[in-house]
Amino acid sequence: MSFTVPEACTLPTVEQPLRLAEFDELFTTVTTAERIDATHARLRLTGPAGLADRVRDLTARETECCSFFTFTVSATPSADEESVLLDVEVPPAYANVLAALIGRAG
Repeated sequence: MSFTVPEACTLPTVEQPLRLAEFDELFTTVTTAERIDATHARLRLTGPAGLADRVRDLTARETECCSFFTFTVSATPSADEESVLLDVEVPPAYANVLAALIGRAG
């Protein structure tokens, strides 16, 4: 599924492909992606120690430019590997953006 950056995004156009690449890299750690409903999705990610910090950093930066996203990060750390639950919510007007993002994760 292709991803079109919504007009509400304030990230400079030149930086948008870089941010999308960051999400694509993060999505390599996704073990499950499920749509709860049209405006809420849940991703489970598993990766090396520090994954939760990486998710929190990326989602915080994304919220700065796309304030319609609400990200909730829950992590279960261990010495070698972390399991992260990432809930992504959007207002109904941005359901198509969520669908495209989750499509990239799947």
